[in-house]
Amino acid sequence: MTTEEKLKHFKAAALEEARQESTAAIEEHRRALEKLFQEHTVDKDRQAALEVKTETDRLKRENNITLSKERLEIKRDISRRQEELKETLFVEVQEKLADYMATPEYQQLLISQIREILKFAGNEEVTIYIDPADQSCLSGLTAAVNHPLTVSEYSFSGGTRAVIPGRHILIDNSFAAKFDAAKKNFTFDGGVLHE
Repeated sequence: MTTEEKLKHFKAAALEEARQESTAAIEEHRRALEKLFQEHTVDKDRQAALEVKTETDRLKRENNITLSKERLEIKRDISRRQEELKETLFVEVQEKLADYMATPEYQQLLISQIREILKFAGNEEVTIYIDPADQSCLSGLTAAVNHPLTVSEYSFSGGTRAVIPGRHILIDNSFAAKFDAAKKNFTFDGGVLHE
């Protein structure tokens, strides 16, 4: 082989070796970049999932806060409306009581209450009061129960009251007391089961 042929052969071998090293270096660099890309992708996916979870939790909290505010406002509206209806109802009840007090049945109720008081008092001294609005019935009631009655100085909206001083007992059969108790204890339970 001539020197020139040897140089050509050497040049070809050197170029081939350089090409192989270059290809290997490029392949190694490509693998390193792919690995880096995969790690970067996994990291970004993890970050994205964390951001989605964080944002989802924040939105749930905001939604719960909004829901709570709405529930509270609805409860307030219901409560306000129930109070309005309660007031309307008890105005009607007062009107019905006023109408009832003008009937003979009311007179019978007073007589019945007075007789129960007298029975309860037995031989004890008892003072029985009627409402000032019932003063016109005083003589008829007194005759019916055969016991003196006293017209109260202040109104208690009908019914009777009695005091048994010997036993420190006040008997309150007044419409005002029953009305106040009914109004205080009144709740809207009707028609729907509450849990």
